[in-house]
Amino acid sequence: MKDKSILSTPSSAFQCKGKVSNEIMAKCDACFTFPCKNGGKCLTQPERDYQCDCAPGFHGKNCEFMIDACYGNPCRNGASCKVLEEGRFSCLCLAGFSGMRCETNIDDCDNNKCQNNATCVDLVNTYQCKCPAGFMGQFCETKIPFCTDKYNPCKNNARCVDHDTYYTCECLPGFKGENCTMNVDDCENHMCQNGGTCIDGINDYKCKCDGDFSGKFCEITALVAMMYPQTSPCQHHDCVHGVCFQPSGSNDYLCKCAPGYSGKRCEYLTSLSFIHNTSYVELEPLRTKPEANVTIMFATSQENGVLMYDGHQEHLAVELFNGRIRVSYDVGNYPVSTMYSFEMVSDGIYHVVELIAIKKNFTLRVDRGPARSIINEGTKDYLRLNTPMYLGGIPPEPGRQAFTQWHLRNLTSFHGCMKEVWINHKQVDFGNAQTQQKVQPGCGMIESDRDDEEQEDEMDGMIKEPAANPSDPCTDHRCKHDSKCVATVNGEYVCKCRPGFKGKYCEQGKEESPTCRKEQKREYYSENDCRSRKPLKIAKCTGSCASSCCHARKSKRRKVRIICSDGTRYTKDIDILEPRRAPTTADLNQHILNLKPSVAPQNEPYKLTFFVENETDNDARHLQLTDFTDSQNHRQTYSNYYDDVIVESYDGPVDKTKNPRYGRGIGHESYCVLSALLYFVTVTAFVYLAILWIKQKMYIRMEQMHWW
Repeated sequence: MKDKSILSTPSSAFQCKGKVSNEIMAKCDACFTFPCKNGGKCLTQPERDYQCDCAPGFHGKNCEFMIDACYGNPCRNGASCKVLEEGRFSCLCLAGFSGMRCETNIDDCDNNKCQNNATCVDLVNTYQCKCPAGFMGQFCETKIPFCTDKYNPCKNNARCVDHDTYYTCECLPGFKGENCTMNVDDCENHMCQNGGTCIDGINDYKCKCDGDFSGKFCEITALVAMMYPQTSPCQHHDCVHGVCFQPSGSNDYLCKCAPGYSGKRCEYLTSLSFIHNTSYVELEPLRTKPEANVTIMFATSQENGVLMYDGHQEHLAVELFNGRIRVSYDVGNYPVSTMYSFEMVSDGIYHVVELIAIKKNFTLRVDRGPARSIINEGTKDYLRLNTPMYLGGIPPEPGRQAFTQWHLRNLTSFHGCMKEVWINHKQVDFGNAQTQQKVQPGCGMIESDRDDEEQEDEMDGMIKEPAANPSDPCTDHRCKHDSKCVATVNGEYVCKCRPGFKGKYCEQGKEESPTCRKEQKREYYSENDCRSRKPLKIAKCTGSCASSCCHARKSKRRKVRIICSDGTRYTKDIDILEPRRAPTTADLNQHILNLKPSVAPQNEPYKLTFFVENETDNDARHLQLTDFTDSQNHRQTYSNYYDDVIVESYDGPVDKTKNPRYGRGIGHESYCVLSALLYFVTVTAFVYLAILWIKQKMYIRMEQMHWW
């Protein structure tokens, strides 16, 4: 083809006789040079292109790159990836995992060693024992020694209580939380006045007064030193919660106390207003040995509310319930003893409640009226208290416990004023209380329109505490017949007589004809939060007379069905009393005079035997009147003490004195015998007549035998 024209030469004449270069061959066949590597298959493509179908494990244009099977870290949980042949990989798992990609955590709890019902928690290549309350250790094998020097979780000097499998912390006042680590914000309900700033402390707070105000709550009106002359004793006064002033013509000063405070320097907080449903004051536990004596002067218009509570299982609870005083008393003898006052005290005026606990016995008296008593019968003698005493209310947790145990019938705080509180003959200074919750000094919130001094005059003598007011004229008054002693402004006293009595000391009266009378009433019998299913017909003394004017004449024993507030029921035998008026002095005189002629000859010694049964102390005595001329003196000496006398009008053995049909009361033997006879005839008339007929026949027969 050399030197020949390409244009005129036929194509068949073109013949290649030499070796064709690879470059030229590649133009005709793109796969001629075998561009695909590593066993890749070359596929011809249009426009002199090719494509490599790579063998497994390779990639790239010419399959020149090996695929990384561990790319992207397919192994999990920290496992190592190893590339294998043909694009495969293998995961080397860490201890505790399994699976192709180490995705499974091996359950190490299959053969755990946890003890004491602990819960096994699976971890990585191990496990952990979650211990129940009261245990610790790797396998919960050790009991936690709660409340020891080694393990005491309670902070801030709280008391740790070991409950075997758990503990509780009894926080000191001012702290809260499970371990008593939180300081209670005492400023939450602070009483700072006149713009004072509350500064929280531990179980207390202080008021930082604004301007020239002073006092614990910044309640004292602003005073500046320039108001006093330089020569005034008030320049250096020591009034704590009051205003200093100098009386006219005096070289000394006096402190006019802010509301609620008293004392020469107004240093004692003696009256408080309880203004919220959660108000209360916390005091130290009530001391009950040898006895406990609590006196509270208060005023309220609220019918229900807590007055006082101290205890846990053994307790003393005093509350307002439907306008009356309710007392629950338990020294540890089941069942709990309860009682209610006769008097209504929710009338907005001041009342005085006296509470006396002597061993099992508890006495309640309102406004120096008749006392009511209960006895918590059982083997235990004293009420032992080691918990705080609460006045005017109770905190939530002890309140919940008291309510669920029926110690209290409601948890509402007292709403009103406590003007004076005495505990074991010592007046309470509320300023030293461990906690004051939502209370305010003084009684400004509930004072009535009556003059304060007028009310105090009326209440004088009601609180009879030796340490309260040594100059109280009613301390040793001579008022008789349950009359009321009222102190006067000149340091003396007057006796307010009951109806039917008169005289300076109410010593003159119509004791011979008191106005009391018997009335039939229908009332429920109640005890220990239980009551009779139906009202019972009961006779009671009514009217105005001395406290001893009525006595039970006889009683009827009935079986009564009792229903309790918790749903239980039982039947109890109850004595239903029928009272009568007590004998008078004239009755006694006439009875003794009428007895003498029929018993003893004239001018001979007269012997009369009295069998005496004292209902107040269940004691029994005999009083011998050996001389009639002296009987009047004996009668006057003993008649006021003994309230139940049975007379035997003969000089023989006293063998019938305990026979109840002889009646009760001096000088009423004939009346009682007649009453018993009429009752007997009414019930068994036919039998009685038959007995009389038989006795008559026997008497005639005996007379005939005697005659013969």
